Amino acid sequence: MRVSGIACSVDQVSFGPVAIGVASSGHVFAIESALQGRQGAPLLEYRREPALASGKVVQRQVLYLGEIGDGQHDDWSRAIEAFDEDAQRHTQLSLFSADRELPRQAEGYGVQVRLDAMELHRPRQWGACWLSRELYEQLGLDQFWACRLGPSREGTNWCDILQMLVCYRLIDPGSEWRLHRQWFEQSAMADLLGADFMLAEKNALYRCLDKLLPHKQALFSHLRQRWADLFGAKFEVLLYDLTSTYFESAPPDDDNDKRRFGYSRDKRSDCVQVVIALIVTPDGFPLAYEVLPGNTADSTTLRGFLHKIETQYGKAQRIWVMDRGIPTDAVLAEMRQADPPVSYLVGTPKGRLSKLEKALLDKPWQAVREGVDVKVLPQDQETYVFAQSRARIHKERAMRRRKLRWLWSRLKQIANMKLTRKEFLMKLGAARSKARAAWRLIDIDIAPSGTAFSFTLNREKLRQVRRREGRYLLRTNLGDRDPADLWQFYIQLTEVEAAFKNLKDDLQLRPIDHQVEHRVEAHIFVAFLAYCLHVTLRARLKPLAPGLTSRAVLDKMAAVQMLDVHFPTTDGRMLILSRYTELNADRKLLLKQLKLDLPPQPPPRITSSQRSARPQVPVL
Repeated sequence: MRVSGIACSVDQVSFGPVAIGVASSGHVFAIESALQGRQGAPLLEYRREPALASGKVVQRQVLYLGEIGDGQHDDWSRAIEAFDEDAQRHTQLSLFSADRELPRQAEGYGVQVRLDAMELHRPRQWGACWLSRELYEQLGLDQFWACRLGPSREGTNWCDILQMLVCYRLIDPGSEWRLHRQWFEQSAMADLLGADFMLAEKNALYRCLDKLLPHKQALFSHLRQRWADLFGAKFEVLLYDLTSTYFESAPPDDDNDKRRFGYSRDKRSDCVQVVIALIVTPDGFPLAYEVLPGNTADSTTLRGFLHKIETQYGKAQRIWVMDRGIPTDAVLAEMRQADPPVSYLVGTPKGRLSKLEKALLDKPWQAVREGVDVKVLPQDQETYVFAQSRARIHKERAMRRRKLRWLWSRLKQIANMKLTRKEFLMKLGAARSKARAAWRLIDIDIAPSGTAFSFTLNREKLRQVRRREGRYLLRTNLGDRDPADLWQFYIQLTEVEAAFKNLKDDLQLRPIDHQVEHRVEAHIFVAFLAYCLHVTLRARLKPLAPGLTSRAVLDKMAAVQMLDVHFPTTDGRMLILSRYTELNADRKLLLKQLKLDLPPQPPPRITSSQRSARPQVPVL
């Protein structure tokens, strides 16, 4: 058997399967040995045996403990190195079966193991934890925090706690309380970090959050360099957008607190919130973010962000891509007059299209890609790009028809109902709130009393809406750029939307349960770090398997478990082997493509039976 590179051997030992239990689904879980007295045979395997209707048994290897090495013919007479937890030191042991006498040459370090009393303990999730740590180290975050979060005088390792918080947010996000009470014991983070339960001590988790925010700007600079080194990321084009996230808590008493009522993108206007402004590259690499008060208007944020980026990274030729509602005419004028000028490409409100519609009629359409045509209108120091996408036209028209058809049918239903005036108005209001865009296309005449009303389709408004479906008016000071490039820049805004979706759904940024403002921001900071790991894995997968998502890989690796195999000895001690389960062919191929190597299995331990009854953390 090979355990962590140290060999021992078995020659003539054999024993039958030891049944562990039968699940309600009919799956039989058993322990089998394959010791047939031949070299190269597996020493011990943990198999899952589903019983088939035909009575046959299908076996699948789950846990692999090693092989018999070359040239090893003495019965477990070759010594292995194990950690003696009672003496707190490494010791040399020779292992023998309990039904065999110890040979004379093994006196003093021979141990007889009761193979028939083997037990499995503490199954825990290992694969996704290990992969998350690999991503953490690839981004250099372990080195970044090592010189900024030193251990406390009591020995609390803040770097390991932060790494655990980030991996937890990536793998199975939840509250710090859930991590303390449940998740830590069900994961192998202690094994991977070489720590104990003090890593998940409740107060330590919260105190770690208090130490993060002063290093935010330094982290942004570090990430920018890592994106460039790992993936050759470019930063000439920056995508900028905002979102909000809410709190299920009472409004704060402090007037300076950022938690405020405002326009909620989560449809939770009943909750206080904060606004998050985010900058990413067209490839989705996050560059910086900022937490703003919940009542911040989008149009007031751009000037401050321009200044922050220039202060941190210096002035350079950058193209800022934003949606309508973020820039104001005054800020765009400042960007044009800056030295050097700051380039921008922004969407414009549809009201501006009405003013330029006549001027655009005489301009010819230019095909920039299949299904996309543009018209270019230079005006003053800017250029307007009127773009139409045939795919988007079909999509928006289908959405509008569906809503209009539903609203028309609902109005007919209401007209045939016997309602009070109050119920009648409430039902009309509910229909309007569910289909606001379609409501604007219908003229409704309501009687001043009673429930009588009539409705007709406004065909003039419908024709106007049809002309604008799937069409966008863009505004830029890049008059010399190819319209195809401008269109490509603009549609990449979906990367920011995807980032917000991942933060809110996959990483469960919302709702936030913290009551202290700086911990609220630290919670968002940890979610941002987890998103950076998510993006790193996505970028690694993109050239290998574009259809494979980061979440799918994490879920696949989460099936790899670690458990402790206990072998009682005849002298009352316990030999413990902590082992992660065998990877199937899919996972092996995945790690091979990602160029990741699994770590060696942890070394064995030996301890008294009393100590082994408590959860143990292997010494790494």
